[in-house]
Amino acid sequence: MRKMIIASAAALFIGGAGVLALAVPASAATTPVTVQVTGGALGISAPVASVSLGTASGSSSAQTVTGSLGLVVVSDLRAGVAGWVATAGSTSFVGPQTILGSAATYTPGTAVVVGIATVTPLSLASMITAGTVQTATAVLGVNTATWDPSIAVTLPAGAQAGTYSATITHSVS
Repeated sequence: MRKMIIASAAALFIGGAGVLALAVPASAATTPVTVQVTGGALGISAPVASVSLGTASGSSSAQTVTGSLGLVVVSDLRAGVAGWVATAGSTSFVGPQTILGSAATYTPGTAVVVGIATVTPLSLASMITAGTVQTATAVLGVNTATWDPSIAVTLPAGAQAGTYSATITHSVS
């Protein structure tokens, strides 16, 4: 019985020494640290070279020419939670005669999103004034959205032969 008491006392002493070895030092220094994330810009890009939307033969009836504009990309590098709105509009088509921008429609299609954002497309029945074509909500941090809009231009009956040119302008805010 005596050996058992000595063994128990020795075990307590060794165990206690182990706890003392892990104790907090008598003196400690702490340093608070921070990391800062800075936001960037909100921007939009679209094709800069001339894009052919198609060709139509002369006709005594109105006809529609439809083509792909090419990739439009919104880059939201603000690293925040604010959404954004992309718009598009067109000048009138100038050529042998004038075709108003109201003869053009814009169908954005579904955007491919990288990052966290819910992007909703909106079609324009007329491009004579700029209108909303994509909206981003539920944004969290950096995101990009890419789409390839379809532009349709209704040519009037008896449109004169020639090349007609307009400028489509995209913006984001």
